[in-house]
Amino acid sequence: MITISLVTITYNAEKVLKPTLDSVLAQQYAAIEHVIIDGASTDGTMRWVDDYRRQTEEADNGHVVVALSEPDKGLYDAMNKGLQRVTGQYVCFLNAGDLLPSPDTIERVVEAALKEDGRLPAVVYGDTDIVDGEWKFLHHRRLAPPDNLTWRSFRKGMLVCHQAFYARCDIAKATPYDLRYRYSADVDWCIRVMREAERQGAALRRVEGVVALYMQEGQTTIHHKASLRERFDVMRRHYGLLTTLAMHAWFVVRKFGRPSAN
Repeated sequence: MITISLVTITYNAEKVLKPTLDSVLAQQYAAIEHVIIDGASTDGTMRWVDDYRRQTEEADNGHVVVALSEPDKGLYDAMNKGLQRVTGQYVCFLNAGDLLPSPDTIERVVEAALKEDGRLPAVVYGDTDIVDGEWKFLHHRRLAPPDNLTWRSFRKGMLVCHQAFYARCDIAKATPYDLRYRYSADVDWCIRVMREAERQGAALRRVEGVVALYMQEGQTTIHHKASLRERFDVMRRHYGLLTTLAMHAWFVVRKFGRPSAN
């Protein structure tokens, strides 16, 4: 049985945290390590965490909860702290407000990882649905992951949502988030993980179906323009300036060149 490490980053997240914790507590798979990295919240966030830890112990479901609350230098610094503490075979970042969609989600991820004999794939990935602030379904994520994902696939955008990207821990821990980025280090991180997978000749394997519910209002939505500038820089670094300019021209055509529905 392989262990799946989930990392949840929090800061004053008491209004959105409980559904996230409940979705992990409900998982039928036993070998789950849940690492919660809190940035010294001043609201009731840690009360929810303490209650969740108590519920997990009472459930005796095999899950392990690890929590840390201290000041940090921002989201991606906190994520690096999480990477340092995980001990499982795979890690996925499920942040406050995001959910695992069903009690068998982690089971399906593990089944995909173990689908073929031999070496574990470098990444297991799946689909994402978008939910509103009350966790009601809005729509399927517009960018859908391909069956044959490579690091070059992200030239067309972040085809796999961060919350649906399970990275093998040996690669993930050796690939910390680049703190020069405030809003798009997750894009850069996923690309670098996949590049290392290719270097090692390790597979990227898709899970059929939705494995994450992503709350629409995130930091990249709030800081949309700054996020776009960072993403351009990420793509330029990985794919070159000419390719990046060409792909952004295609993005504009894709967005504004669709025929009217009328």
